[in-house]
Amino acid sequence: MGNITMIEGADAGAIAAWLAARLGEAGAITIPGGSTPFPILAALIEQGAVDWAGWQVWPNDDRIVPEDHEASNTGKIRALLEPAGAAITPLSEDCTPPHFALTWLGMGPDGHIASLFPNTDPKADDPLMVRRLTPDPLPAHAPFDRITLTIPALLATDALVFTLGGAADKRAVFEAAVRGEHDLPVARLLGAAQARGIPVTVFA
Repeated sequence: MGNITMIEGADAGAIAAWLAARLGEAGAITIPGGSTPFPILAALIEQGAVDWAGWQVWPNDDRIVPEDHEASNTGKIRALLEPAGAAITPLSEDCTPPHFALTWLGMGPDGHIASLFPNTDPKADDPLMVRRLTPDPLPAHAPFDRITLTIPALLATDALVFTLGGAADKRAVFEAAVRGEHDLPVARLLGAAQARGIPVTVFA
């Protein structure tokens, strides 16, 4: 896939600087949960290169828990970015996601993106922009129902960026997706991104 750029060995500060260079005028961005993005977000705030006033920040997905629950992606994002001036938009089944300046994604070793797990059979032409669903099996570290942006919502963007956290197993799954060797959710997203000409940057 010619639309993919791989970047090796970048630490949280370097990824934050890359993000800051691409977040110019205020707009909307969607960001992942999990452990990888929050040190990057903290570095981004510390660098002070982004004026968050006017930015809308959407989680890719969330666990169906209150925001003050330790498993809430929205709660963690709000705690970091709302004091910096960003407007945080929780996901709901009746919300209408915007066109994003950037869709930032993580990926699981099973090839899931956002909460689009393999068992959920996500479609590039899903008529919905947001879905509530149940992963099967439920991840042991977060055994909750989910709400998630769908592939069409994630691809309503100027660019995609993946942060794989330096995990060899994730990189192998991602590279296999690029080669068309499986049909996991990440492969479906990448195929649709290529068809739309959306550039993809991967911090491996």
